[in-house]
Amino acid sequence: MKNTATITFTDFLKTFPRVNLPVVLTEEAQSVFSKENTPLSKSMIEEFIVPIDEEIDEFTEYIPCFRIPKTGNFNAIVFWKAGLMNYQYILTTFDKKGKLIEKKSIAGTEVKNDSLLRTVATIKEDWTIPTVIGVASIDRTTKYDPATSLTSTLQLNLNGTISTID
Repeated sequence: MKNTATITFTDFLKTFPRVNLPVVLTEEAQSVFSKENTPLSKSMIEEFIVPIDEEIDEFTEYIPCFRIPKTGNFNAIVFWKAGLMNYQYILTTFDKKGKLIEKKSIAGTEVKNDSLLRTVATIKEDWTIPTVIGVASIDRTTKYDPATSLTSTLQLNLNGTISTID
């Protein structure tokens, strides 16, 4: 039985400190968030993360990273999700009552077939989110080739939705 009566959406948001933008999300940045931020309690994960995350198992871990400041009519948070050979920074937006608006992976590391995909993102002051995806061989027989990088730009909109702008 879940004991969520004492946990509010405001309590959940407080585990995500507001940050000054820009913020760069790299593979190494999660260790800083892990050391400096209060971990999410099991009951917070059950109440606020599990209902919005369709890919979760008993090995999945979550680390609160930060809250985007000055969002007005919505809340925007980023958390780090660690699964089996899949580590992601998830940008998630909620209305003021805690209802999910949108959720999108914006950076991380993922193994797909024989490739290792690494995505780095920067959340800028204007809420644009340029991303760079690098692909390398998982067995390290071929080195990473910067010429094969893919770029895209996301936008966090005033209504809390997330769109691709290129």
